[in-house]
Amino acid sequence: MVVTLIFACYWLAVFGLFAYGINCYWLTFVFHRHQRQALARLEQKREEFWARTPEDALPTVTIQLPIYNERCVVGRLIHAVSRIDYPESKLEVQVLDDSTDDTSELIAGLVTHFRAQGLDIVQLRRENRDGFKAGALRDGLLTARGELVAIFDADFVPPPDFLRRTVPFFSDERVGLAQCRWGHVNDEFSLLTKTQAMAIDGHFGIEQAARAWGGYFMNFNGTAGVWRRRAIDGAGGWQADTLTEDLDLSYRAQLAGWRIEYLLDVEVPAEIPIDISAFKAQQRRWAKGSIQTAIKLLPRVMRAPLSFGTRIQAALHLTHYLVHPLMLTVALLALPLLAFWSGPWAPLPFAAMVVMLVFATAGPSTLYLSAQRALRTDWKRRALRLPLLMLLGTGIAASNTRAVVEAFSRKKTPFIRTPKHDVASRGAALPRQRYRVPLGALTAAEPLLAAYCGFGLVTYVRAEKYLIGPYLLLYALGFGLVAAAAARELFGDWRRRRLSPLSPEADPVAASATAYERALGTWRPASLFEVHR
Repeated sequence: MVVTLIFACYWLAVFGLFAYGINCYWLTFVFHRHQRQALARLEQKREEFWARTPEDALPTVTIQLPIYNERCVVGRLIHAVSRIDYPESKLEVQVLDDSTDDTSELIAGLVTHFRAQGLDIVQLRRENRDGFKAGALRDGLLTARGELVAIFDADFVPPPDFLRRTVPFFSDERVGLAQCRWGHVNDEFSLLTKTQAMAIDGHFGIEQAARAWGGYFMNFNGTAGVWRRRAIDGAGGWQADTLTEDLDLSYRAQLAGWRIEYLLDVEVPAEIPIDISAFKAQQRRWAKGSIQTAIKLLPRVMRAPLSFGTRIQAALHLTHYLVHPLMLTVALLALPLLAFWSGPWAPLPFAAMVVMLVFATAGPSTLYLSAQRALRTDWKRRALRLPLLMLLGTGIAASNTRAVVEAFSRKKTPFIRTPKHDVASRGAALPRQRYRVPLGALTAAEPLLAAYCGFGLVTYVRAEKYLIGPYLLLYALGFGLVAAAAARELFGDWRRRRLSPLSPEADPVAASATAYERALGTWRPASLFEVHR
């Protein structure tokens, strides 16, 4: 009975990884099939809109900036928003400030300055963080006057023509959201940021575009997008019962009949997490929130009058983070599988498993490389980062598996925002006063998993079973890499605790302008699109 259970679990994990891997090939194919026509349509839509639309006929836009303890980057964001090109009478800015530190004082000074410059900007404070980010966005809408609502997280730097390039798509009354692509202001800061940048490019370069252009459901990414107010209200508004309120609302909006436009050629740069703890916390939130949203909405999607392909893509999209418990299952069951798998019939299914794992592994790699080739002229140089990305994705399997289990068990956890520090250039000094995310007790399990997979690798080699070796090596190195990064971060924090904290900026307005220019100076836009700053 135990042997049968081990075989069944292993086969289920391998087949699951195979299904998600094959879908990467499909999304890559859909992207290349529609790329040229879709990009031409985006520019044509803008030209037609501005040819027939006078300034006084433009819709009113509310820009919402949800902020929680972001003293390092909030000035840069507000400065960037103040430079957005749009009629003053048609624009308002809400700084939704839930901060509990001196960020609120910094915001107050900046708001006073830019109001004096003619910008309609207000700082909105709440008595508590009810609903976290979703609650802040929801409460801000109570006083918002915009027909359209643009949202930016604290670390984003929207270009001045952001609204000029997004608003035209709302001339189609069926469009409820326009989502833009994320760029990076600090992708060259470290190996960790370089690797994350490649993953982000894969999501925004291929996955989001393929879903939008293929007629599938796609999602709002929580920032760098513009909503139609009626779409938010018509879909039931912002809800805080998942950790991915953006994914939740975008799926509810599409189920209500609203369309989402994906603007691949509009890039909004942002800061990538510089700490392994922040990266893992971000991934845990996305993993848990995605599964929570799947539990909440996938039954509705399956009952909706949608095509079979749309339903399948929605299921794969919402449950994507299941790849991590599947990977962990493959890693943990490798040794028991070897112990029990014997007999003359064993080599054939074993070989079939290996073939499926090859396709499962090569699928995401193909997608990431295709994204680099589509977005970057130096894609060959960037492709060298792929092995590190594979290790990083494997190394967080235990952390994300915990998040998935918490989602299925309905365990409540707070919304942990990803801390940012205005660290852009390579070799820049890390700030002494830093927002930190605890690494968590599970961090201690990662070196043990690395050792276990390493032992499994040696055992398989001794048994002359070489085909599974590369995967055990991948798991051993992946868990080891993440464990080493955590240890390095802990040591660095211990050293920085002896330094005095940062003092408030003497001139926050000047500091925000400097941070804005510094971010633009390190931003490397996608090479195949015209730069709009």
